Amino acid sequence: MVDLQIGIIGFGARSTLQEEVHRPGQGSRISAVCDLAPRAREDARALVPDALITESLDELLASGVDAVMVLTPDDTHAALSIHALEAGVPVFCEKPLAIDLADADAMLETARRTGTGLYIGHNMRHMPVITLMRGLIQSGRIGQVKAVWVRHFVGHGGDFYFKDWHADRRRTTGLLLQKGAHDIDIIHWLAGAYSERVSAMGALSVYGDITDRRDRAGERMPDWFSMDNWPPTALTGLHPVVDVEDISMVNMQLEGGIFASYQQCHFTPDYWRNYTVIGTEGRIENFGDVAGSEVKLWNRRHAGAADADETFIVPEVPDAGHDGADALLVAEFLRFVRHGGLTETSPVAAREAVAAGILATASLRGDGSAIEIPPLDPELVAYFERGQVEAALV
Repeated sequence: MVDLQIGIIGFGARSTLQEEVHRPGQGSRISAVCDLAPRAREDARALVPDALITESLDELLASGVDAVMVLTPDDTHAALSIHALEAGVPVFCEKPLAIDLADADAMLETARRTGTGLYIGHNMRHMPVITLMRGLIQSGRIGQVKAVWVRHFVGHGGDFYFKDWHADRRRTTGLLLQKGAHDIDIIHWLAGAYSERVSAMGALSVYGDITDRRDRAGERMPDWFSMDNWPPTALTGLHPVVDVEDISMVNMQLEGGIFASYQQCHFTPDYWRNYTVIGTEGRIENFGDVAGSEVKLWNRRHAGAADADETFIVPEVPDAGHDGADALLVAEFLRFVRHGGLTETSPVAAREAVAAGILATASLRGDGSAIEIPPLDPELVAYFERGQVEAALV
């Protein structure tokens, strides 16, 4: 198999994906890297010394790459992805798709107009805990889904999101979008329906009171991360701009009369996601979200609290990022570049997650009123549901 030549745009935090991409002789190699930061280019030279290292996106696109991976900060996703799509180069765009709904829609429209492949990095669709829960739902073990409740305890929130660009709403819109895009997408996936209306509340309730700030230009999260950074009120060196919420909660009305809620807190002592899915014939809930954790199922009537009727163990996976999800994500993207077709991740689903996150943030920063989600053009939806192929070619 001839190696696919992959270009990386942005060699920062998500450059860890290079371990799955750069496998010369096994189907893919990183042939070019584009980044404006000197440190990132130095890292790229050390890890992929044979690749073209450049500050110019046009130089990367002209180098003969078969596809690119956009791994830059959120506010740059749309422009960079559209530039590559216009050049006819298939794109992997890290989540979230964009931080502006018009930009997200433009990305999908550009992909269709140019006929260029667009793939979204929603790696949680490949996480074992999620695929286990989805399998139980699809096999009918809890009947028809009617409600999804999600609690996200972001125990590393201060270090991960309040000491760099993530804390500036101009770069992210807000963490209900930036961090929540994963969970909103999974809520939609488990429910089998997208949000129609959202309403939210939240605040910058802890980190906004911390006055110790510093410009960390040139630094990265591993430079300052420490488990000793506790309690949250004692953190130092926050980003100069901190104007995103550190606690938020959103209610969602989905298609078909399904209801969902999502709560996110960035100052908890523990770090994990708890999903509860309730159907007409039972419910499932995960306790822990890594290999060895438990997913419990109740599908018989009980008087009061009761032990689960069945317990399932989240399986072990090969050692890779996000419990093996990153390896599966990259493998699916490479397969998509070679052969096209449908994928577990979905540009339409990514847009719907962005829409819910953006409009929930607008509700949160307004009066908490419910906001309708504007629908996509049905013909555009159909294009992606066909595997990014025009109807005349099917």
